[in-house]
Amino acid sequence: MKCPFCNEADTKVIDSRPADDNSSIRRRRQCEKCGKRFTTYEKLETMPLMVIKKDNSREVYDRSKIEAGILHSCHKRPVSSQQIDSMVDEIETQVFNREEKEVESTVIGELVMKKLQEVDEVAYVRFASVYREFKDVSTFMEEIGKLLKK
Repeated sequence: MKCPFCNEADTKVIDSRPADDNSSIRRRRQCEKCGKRFTTYEKLETMPLMVIKKDNSREVYDRSKIEAGILHSCHKRPVSSQQIDSMVDEIETQVFNREEKEVESTVIGELVMKKLQEVDEVAYVRFASVYREFKDVSTFMEEIGKLLKK
């Protein structure tokens, strides 16, 4: 495993244990050259999950896209990085528990909105405004109205 700090290939494992979700192994590593420590996660390799986009094109599932969307929505909001990681983990678990080789992007988007709504309503509205492609203020206000009714 290459060191993310100095790119040295010689690193050693200091500690190994199951990750919080028990579906991966968390390894603490130390670089033999610079001495810095970092964490890696090891997961079982499976058939890649394909995401069916709105235009019916397909692409390989990419966790970082969910993470980026949530990060943008939570920008300058009181949501910790730990909460964001937890949301992404929970969404990913729900997606993979479907045990399907393909999943529609709309399914993922709805899961993201549900999690954001539970954590931070402003982040939820931010995500929904991009995800649902609000064209004007009235559709935005309709979404706010739905939120207030809950």
